[in-house]
Amino acid sequence: MLLVTDVGNTHITMGVYDGDNLKVSWRIATNKDKSADEIGIMLLNFFKFDNIDYKKIENVIISSVVPPIMYSLTHAMRKYLGIEPIIVDSNVKSKLKIKYDNKNEVGADRIVNAIGAISIYKVPMLIVDFGTATTFCAINEKYEYLGGAIMPGVKISMEALFEKTAKLPRIEISKPDRSIGTNTVNSMRSGVYYGYVGSVDYIVQKMKDELNAPDAEVIATGGLARMIAEESKTITHIDSSLTLKGLLEIFKQGDYKNV
Repeated sequence: MLLVTDVGNTHITMGVYDGDNLKVSWRIATNKDKSADEIGIMLLNFFKFDNIDYKKIENVIISSVVPPIMYSLTHAMRKYLGIEPIIVDSNVKSKLKIKYDNKNEVGADRIVNAIGAISIYKVPMLIVDFGTATTFCAINEKYEYLGGAIMPGVKISMEALFEKTAKLPRIEISKPDRSIGTNTVNSMRSGVYYGYVGSVDYIVQKMKDELNAPDAEVIATGGLARMIAEESKTITHIDSSLTLKGLLEIFKQGDYKNV
């Protein structure tokens, strides 16, 4: 069995694959201050709760955009699972060709999403990941990762409204019933929600034009993908476990078995 782990700025997502079957997945808050022992004990509790024999875990693969947590996380894997984890970077083996000006600047999460997506969907394609930041990635028909766009995530925008204004409250994002809000909370929800839908569709259309690919697949992933996709006119697929699938694909293509 394989333990896949994606470390984002807000959440860490973990999953256990038995072959190609995702047996279980977990999502926890990213906390850079947790020790290796805290992470290890938490992980063993997850295994116990879901009746997973941790001794059957043969390999661990990790992608991360949070360097400060990596020492504790990798040390926890070594101490509690007895496994040296594989760390994903821009030199990963894949048919994906990274054409970024400096490929080392491409976040591991974007690489993993891209590799997962090209193993499932047809190219050319666009990937929209609704995480702490919302990222757009463009891949052409030659499997070339061309780059994309990065904008503040939905929750960042909501927090900015609360922190930078004197009278606006902190609220949770949800799809409003109408675009015309009749109170402050609904007006904020409308502005953020429909503003995001509009931004996503506009950026996607611009990228399709630049790719000269009007029928390009548009894959959405991340925590808010389904909510935004309800109103979007450009998103064609929702794949909430795309990053975990990408980590599995990287492991399979890299021939890392029993490293």
